[in-house]
Amino acid sequence: MDQNRYIDTRGHTKNPIPFTHAVVQGLADGGGLFVPERIPHLSIDELVALADLPYARRAAAVYKAFRTDLDDTEVDRLMEAAYGTNFDDSRICPLTSIDDSFFILELWHGPTSAFKDMALQCLPLFFAASASHLRDEGVIDHEHLILVATSGDTGKAALEGFANKDGVSICVIYPDGGVSDIQRKQMATQQGGNVCVWAVRGNFDDCQTSAKAIFSDEAFAQELLADRKIALSSANSINWGRLLPQVVYYASAYADLAASGQIEAGAPIDVCVPTGNFGNILAAYYAKQMGAPIERLLCASNENRVLADFINTGTYDISDRDFVLTPSPSMDILVSSNLERQLFELTGRDATKIVQWMKDLSGEKRFRVDPDTFAALRSTFAADSVSNAECLETIRSVFEAHQYLLDPHTAVAFEVAERLRGDNPMVVASTAHWAKFGNNVYRALHGIGPNQPLPDQTESLTGCQLNALIEQETGAGPIPSGLTGLDDKLLRFDEVIDSGKDCIEDAVRAFLS
Repeated sequence: MDQNRYIDTRGHTKNPIPFTHAVVQGLADGGGLFVPERIPHLSIDELVALADLPYARRAAAVYKAFRTDLDDTEVDRLMEAAYGTNFDDSRICPLTSIDDSFFILELWHGPTSAFKDMALQCLPLFFAASASHLRDEGVIDHEHLILVATSGDTGKAALEGFANKDGVSICVIYPDGGVSDIQRKQMATQQGGNVCVWAVRGNFDDCQTSAKAIFSDEAFAQELLADRKIALSSANSINWGRLLPQVVYYASAYADLAASGQIEAGAPIDVCVPTGNFGNILAAYYAKQMGAPIERLLCASNENRVLADFINTGTYDISDRDFVLTPSPSMDILVSSNLERQLFELTGRDATKIVQWMKDLSGEKRFRVDPDTFAALRSTFAADSVSNAECLETIRSVFEAHQYLLDPHTAVAFEVAERLRGDNPMVVASTAHWAKFGNNVYRALHGIGPNQPLPDQTESLTGCQLNALIEQETGAGPIPSGLTGLDDKLLRFDEVIDSGKDCIEDAVRAFLS
């Protein structure tokens, strides 16, 4: 079969492009997102056979099924580099049983202790290899600048993955005051001569909107190319190269459950994902399309419940919706970028509908899908939201019942999974180690309400010190090495800038100079 090629969700890519082009370009012309022309299919036997392979070879097998324009030997080599001793568990993403039909998929064993490592230890390698191939072919003769807007975890994972990579620099923006102390210090202490980080006044949607505006600014793109021979690209999940590695771990999880006898091969499971930008749950949808017997996808929202409301009503409306700061800050998002890909698939890949809905969202801050698309959405997805207080209560109750400590994002998914649980075995995607959010974990364990101050004896503690106290009190350790010692590292990046395209472009110019 010929190599798979890529089209975009808004129909602007008239001639489908190869995988390497899609990864390096990141965002399609006209603002659409790249998707493969074909979704490959794995039989149940092929899926379960993944369990016989180490994780790097499982990932390579999925990539090969998508038939990229990279040589199979190169795919194998890159995957071995992506999933090795940089993870603290040789299984890479192990499953933990809560009971005989309720499982937690631990996606936080990488170097930054968040699920973003599952993709961002992989994407930079494939990005560099793809760019190298395009230079060898004479397609490009420039270097790249990766611009990332983050709600907390993507930023550090992208910095870690792209640091000191040849031919690429990376700039990260995050909402000032909108990430945990640990997340902020992880980014602000990042080493590497090709990295830069700014806090932005505003919330994550301000950061993401500004980044999208920069990607759409043709004059700025031409300036970078003409003056510096640099092209912009993205490491957010709008880049297909970020999304595809996430498909792997859902296929891998099903293989492990079937191979271990915890489910019968071919039997359906449900998957519950805490999500704000819709990329992680979309990856589970693509795993389902590939043949993984996932029956229902449960979307878990926090108090920023725009996705839960959309799945339950068919209307996406942010026209009069307040942005809420929650104990799960990486989900504090109102504009969910990857929903565009999901709608493209549910409409039978109707780019005309996508263009109209995205126009409505931009202009009127709302859109409503047609009845057929809503029916297709409801046939696979269910959703619910969890309040700030319920999130903290879930952390406490699960620890008391199971001696398992959840981070606030996983707690949101755990609670929704319990509410919507049916007859199928349930897999909950666990997206971060609890120690990334120790302040709210401490609140949960001690019955302190959300946004209430910590007791005097703990109020002055740094995130690292508070984590050490939690570990001492609960025995929930050891804390990953990447989350300890941050207090002793040099804070390289402490500049706070205004949001908006022009302000961030000026900051980028200053960094490149």
